[in-house]
Amino acid sequence: MSRISPESIERVRQAADMVEVVSGHTELRRRGTRWLGLCPFHDERTPSFSVDPAEKLYYCFGCQAGGNIFTFLEEKEGLDFRDAVEQLADRYGVELEYDDTGGQGDERRRERERLLDLLSKTATFYARYLWDSREAGAARAYLEGRGLGREVLEEFGVGYAPSAWDRVLLSARRAGFTEAEMRAAGLGQQGRRGLYDRFRGRIMFPLRDARGRVLGFGARAMRANQQPKYVNSPEGPVYRKGRSLFGIDRARPHATKEGRVYVVEGYTDVLALHQAGFRNSVASMGTALTDEQVGELARLAREVVLAFDADASGQEAMLRAQAAAAGRGVSLKVARLPDDKDPCDLLAEAGPDSFKTIAGDAIPILEFQVTSVLERAQMHSAADKDRLVAQLAPVFGSVGPSVEREEQVRRVADRLDLGEKVLENLLQETRREVLTPAPRTRTVSPFERSERAFLATCVSSGESGRSSLARLSDDHLSSSTLRQARDWLLRHFDAPTAGLATEEPELARIVGEIVVRASSEPASEHALELAFLQLEQRRLEREIKTAAESGDFDRHRELSVERSQVITRLMGGEPSPSATDGRG
Repeated sequence: MSRISPESIERVRQAADMVEVVSGHTELRRRGTRWLGLCPFHDERTPSFSVDPAEKLYYCFGCQAGGNIFTFLEEKEGLDFRDAVEQLADRYGVELEYDDTGGQGDERRRERERLLDLLSKTATFYARYLWDSREAGAARAYLEGRGLGREVLEEFGVGYAPSAWDRVLLSARRAGFTEAEMRAAGLGQQGRRGLYDRFRGRIMFPLRDARGRVLGFGARAMRANQQPKYVNSPEGPVYRKGRSLFGIDRARPHATKEGRVYVVEGYTDVLALHQAGFRNSVASMGTALTDEQVGELARLAREVVLAFDADASGQEAMLRAQAAAAGRGVSLKVARLPDDKDPCDLLAEAGPDSFKTIAGDAIPILEFQVTSVLERAQMHSAADKDRLVAQLAPVFGSVGPSVEREEQVRRVADRLDLGEKVLENLLQETRREVLTPAPRTRTVSPFERSERAFLATCVSSGESGRSSLARLSDDHLSSSTLRQARDWLLRHFDAPTAGLATEEPELARIVGEIVVRASSEPASEHALELAFLQLEQRRLEREIKTAAESGDFDRHRELSVERSQVITRLMGGEPSPSATDGRG
């Protein structure tokens, strides 16, 4: 990667306002030629933090923290040096120059900057369309019905994608962007009749990095029969889903100042919280927090409060977050939401004080995990107690020795009427069995076997396989681990085993199996299409069953027609026009 030139760094240092930057994290008052305030790096009651605005330096006489304007951003906002320089350059209008003898770095940077420019212009278009178009009336009504006002929607740049096939494509062409750039930015999708807009008839949430640059979009369906309900931009040169936290650009200064960040699941949850004054809130865009996201949160604040749904996926996400947070020096807590309520609903129905109370009662994640298991546990027999120990083994195994851990072990031992040492031995033995299971055949359903076979076929089929992987929605796969495997393969398609050894064992095992199987799976577009259609048929059958159980007969009829079309294609018949051009 090319380096920022020393001359550019110096121009940024001179242009930046040190007092303005630091004031985003602590209140400063002028004292002669210097500015004083409470130290943002440790708790204190008497100001001992001093800022020199001329030299762009800071120093705390209490904790001895000190440095320049770049190190301040590195420490307080979790940036590396390059990001700190580039963020200040953006903020103060300094054009950067880079040292690159080969010229390739400049070319890659220009390509990336064009994609960022395209995404920014598209976000502006979507935002304007939300407020100016008649078509977006239902979207405006939906957002208003969720209690979201125009001010917060405009602040986050929420927009609407027209239902027409090529509005964004035509606009991008007029602005001088190519079809290749549309695809690379995740805005264009290739069908048999050519390129068309990926997002249509959806509410658009710009996904920004910590510097506020649009990297992609999250899109919510508005029509009842529009599936899937939520889609994100595909992985590409700019957007990486596993690194993104929705709202981080807005939440960062508030989270670092307060030393606490709230993590919720959805876009509207973040909007509602910011609107209610909880400006230190971000969303994981789903419950599956990645190690990279947890690392970003740990750099953002010392205390991370999870406000996830209390369902099985939320419980699993919290356990993964607990393991990822180990050793990062972060306090991980859980705010217990009422059943069937997300933060957006809670705030709309009960107001800001409701969430303030829940957040104030947040408990350490270990206590939450133990409480959740104990509340569901049956303890009528020794077998029941064994099952409870098996459930708690991974919970205790994901945290290191601490007073908190000892307290929770004592709590469980009292509940089971066991000695603490006996319980510790049982937990360790159960944990060892989980990590190194005795040799036995693992039961895998026929559905899961075919899903693994399809993933293997994708790996063996080159670029066609990569495209087929991108077609898979979460509903096509029967387990969260297979969804993780799909995501891993998309990110590492050219070298799927690189770095795999450091991932969680189950993911590493399945991806390794898929890569090995790839050598024996047929590599042809015909085989790929047949396998995908089989997955699509099963997805539709599951949705048909759900529609029937809920009494949604219109939806049931529409899905049945789609299933008939898929079966016809599987039997060798002609696909429907909407399927052949990729726009269905």
